[in-house]
Amino acid sequence: MKYIILSLLSAVLLSISWPTYGIPFFIFFALVPLLIIEHDISKFSTIKNKGRVIFGLTFLCFVIWNIVTTGWLYGAKNPDGTHSMMAVVFPVLFNAFFYTLIFQCYHLYKKAQGTYFGLVFFVAIWMVFEKIHLTWEFSWPWLNLGNAFADYPKLIQWYDTLGATGGSFWILIVNVYAFYTLRIWEAGRKQKSLIINSSVLIGFIALPMIISAVKYENFNEKPIGSVNVLLLQPELNPDTEKYSKDSLTIVNDLLKLAEDNSRGQIDYYIGPETSLPGFGSISESGFEKSELLNTVKGFLAKHPKSIFATGISSHRFYPNEKDKTPTSYPTSQGIYVDSYNSAVQIIPNQKVEVYHKGKLVPGVEIFPYINVLKPILGDAMINLGGTTASLAGDPERKVFSNPFNKGKLAPIVCYESIYGEFVTEYVKKGANFLGIMTNDSWWGETQGHKQLMSYAKLRAIETRREIARSANSGISAHIDAKGDVVADTFYGDQTTLFAKVNLYDQITFYTKAGDLLSRFSIFVFGFLVFYTLIKKFQNRKKTAK
Repeated sequence: MKYIILSLLSAVLLSISWPTYGIPFFIFFALVPLLIIEHDISKFSTIKNKGRVIFGLTFLCFVIWNIVTTGWLYGAKNPDGTHSMMAVVFPVLFNAFFYTLIFQCYHLYKKAQGTYFGLVFFVAIWMVFEKIHLTWEFSWPWLNLGNAFADYPKLIQWYDTLGATGGSFWILIVNVYAFYTLRIWEAGRKQKSLIINSSVLIGFIALPMIISAVKYENFNEKPIGSVNVLLLQPELNPDTEKYSKDSLTIVNDLLKLAEDNSRGQIDYYIGPETSLPGFGSISESGFEKSELLNTVKGFLAKHPKSIFATGISSHRFYPNEKDKTPTSYPTSQGIYVDSYNSAVQIIPNQKVEVYHKGKLVPGVEIFPYINVLKPILGDAMINLGGTTASLAGDPERKVFSNPFNKGKLAPIVCYESIYGEFVTEYVKKGANFLGIMTNDSWWGETQGHKQLMSYAKLRAIETRREIARSANSGISAHIDAKGDVVADTFYGDQTTLFAKVNLYDQITFYTKAGDLLSRFSIFVFGFLVFYTLIKKFQNRKKTAK
């Protein structure tokens, strides 16, 4: 019972630390009960099958954490309007399993090499997993530890140096040292060592926050200019209206929203993810002849020096099979096609610029490792509310330059805004402000859209770029370079938001170096594994003699 209570305690501490749920300071001690469980069972318990018991207790914790913080996935609906239980069960169980596997590897390594090496290994393998979770096709970095402080930008200004992955490292170090302090106290009951270790622990927590508060109060980067942005929030129900309304009606409604709320010079009109065309998609070979896009150009002709940037669904046909790409799939007519979740920049008398979303949502926009899994699973993925094919995406980021002013827009599409190092690639290509186009309406009035909005603040701090965020149903927002929300909208409103967005061209250390501590952790992890293998080899040679 003691161990179950400790497992539940970790689950509670992790859950209430998460953005939109509670206070992040509990995250500094959230893993300590799990570390106690592992140590107690390994060293002192007479329980048989210790590894299995540790696996079960940690799995219980991580399942609860995932359910509480991402249970809003149930808000997504199947094409028939029903909620998909598998849309929650699948990611919750798999993500919980991956975190449990971390602890199992830590348990085995600690058993082989002792507590101190084991704790170093624990930090390293957790950081390695988070890095993998940012890059592979099952990517789901929603619960990476550094995200916990997203709603407290004043305390994490140093993310412009080490990023959210640096935040994960910070949280892990504090948890490990808190556990170490507790174990030292239990072993010796020495008051002096308790005072020293507690002071060091407080320093670990407080020093980055103090540095951050100083950086926040002394932020003085000078913008190179500004642009007037009108963010469009059409509030188009993705489960009903989006696929039942005529495409021309959708575009005209969007433009009416823009027209009715235009005051003075608007440099950018920014619409949300896949706001056009509604049902179906737009052929990229016919952009210049598209009635929908030309309707937008007609609107812009009445607003000189204005640009329209928005999300669209698009596709490209390959009549000749030899021209198909690895991501294309055959239609019923036998013609191959690539489908995209795209962002476009529309300017009268100029070619439409397009960027294809590069970070795709597993099981929804991409069938992970399709060449391996599809022959095994067949069409099973469709029962998860997902897809049996995959969208295509651009391998590199693109930036939309404004010919009328200094604006250089990073066209970030929805899910991409969770990825820190990924977003820096836009900045490296010259982006001086970030435009996030998203549709969070799939989850309804849940914590999902609030959390995604919170994570955008991290990207503002890491890159020191202001953000103009257009969301289909909200929350649309203007976020400054310190991660503060300057202005935002209410979820569920059909509205617009005007933002005077400052442009910055300074490059942060994080933009240059990326996930530095993740790469360092990969090195440490590799060293520790290699060290263990060498020790085993040496021990075998001694035994053989």
